[in-house]
Formats: sequence, C-alpha cells, structure tokens
Amino acid sequence: MKDCTQCIVRNRAICAGLETDELELLGRLGRKQKVSKGQTVFWEGDDAVVVANVIDGVLKVSMSLPDGREQIVGIVFSSDFIGRPFGQHSPYSVTALTDAELCIFSRSTFDNFAQQHPELEHKLLRRTLNELDRAHAWMLLLGKKTATERIATLLLEMSARLGETGCTIDNGALDAFELPLDRQQIGDVLGLTIETVSRQFSKLKAEGVIHLPSRRTVCIRDRTRLQGLSAAA
Repeated sequence: MKDCTQCIVRNRAICAGLETDELELLGRLGRKQKVSKGQTVFWEGDDAVVVANVIDGVLKVSMSLPDGREQIVGIVFSSDFIGRPFGQHSPYSVTALTDAELCIFSRSTFDNFAQQHPELEHKLLRRTLNELDRAHAWMLLLGKKTATERIATLLLEMSARLGETGCTIDNGALDAFELPLDRQQIGDVLGLTIETVSRQFSKLKAEGVIHLPSRRTVCIRDRTRLQGLSAAA
C-alpha cells in the first residue's frame, strides 16, 4: 500500500479515524492482494499469520464439522476486517465468493501497530462487540424465525451491503443487487434446504415482493413488505 488516503473503503474500514501520518505508516506495512473467486485466504486451524481489510468483493467465513461438512457462519463485504489479531490460530476458513481485493498485513506487525495506536485498538474492540451482537442476532434468526423471515432478512442485508445496481420494471426503477451465494449456499447460511430456499424465492416473486431477472440478480419491488416479512414472529 502506498497511499491509504486514496483507499475506496478508507472512511468505513477499521483504520478510519487514524491521522494522516498514522495512515501513511500503516500503508507502508500493508500490501494489496487480488484474490480469485474460490480461493481460500485463511484455513481453519492454521497459524494466524496475516489479517486483512476487504477492499472489494464478498467472502464467506466457514467452519468444518468432524465429518467434513462445511457450515458457513458469516459473510464479509468490502470494508470488513478479517483475521484474528492477537491470536495464534485461525478459528475459521475465509474463502472468496467473488473476485476480491484485500489489504493484507502481517498479523504480528499489525498487532504491534495497534498496540501503539489506541484508536485502532478501540476499533478492534468495537468490531469484536459488533460481531457478538451479530452472533446474537443470528442465533435469533436460526432459532426463531421462519423460512420466509430468514430469506427476507438475508435479502435486506445483502441489499444494504452490496449496493444497488439498478433494475427497471414497468418503467419503474428498482433497487437491485447480485447475489454472491447460490441457492445451496443460502440454505447452508440460513439452515434451510435448497428446496425451501427455491420455494421461498418463488413465493416472494409471485407475491410481487421481489423480481428475479436472472438466477443471481434480485430486484426489490416492495421494500416495506420485505422489511415486514423479516421481523420475528
């Protein structure tokens, strides 16, 4: 990295709040890296040798069961931080769902920098607390929400995090985005079968809540209705 002030996620990433001279120093410690779709950045159980800011792209966080099955436990987007600062091993794997770009730091170097810059340490603490809040919300989603509520919740989160590509139906402009997950992966994330996921998408489309111009493109036709469907019963 040469100039962190020009980073497209500068104001949203974990390094937001650092002074210009601090950013310059941090920029000397990191490097940009392109990651191809399907490439694993961290392997569960391996030494935690690097951490990274996601500049662009979408990645999945997963853990393995003893019989080899994979469970997706999270999705990370641009401006998110991945890796385990101050930890020796990675508790999960991180794999690119799309082509991505990362700003990578040696974990030990990043740890030393964070210890010398309290603002960054505070950001790491807030990140940890936010992850705990998301874990609690996910427990509610998986434990209490219906299949329709789970799909609606995921679509709203994807829309908020992925940005809007735009979609026009009947001369009206709609919010749209490209799903980084296929139907099987959505089922893995939400604890649903692929058949249930497909039925729920078809139901939301038939009811005029969403439009599906392609397998991966989602256009939100009725955001208020979708928000209502996402609420726990």
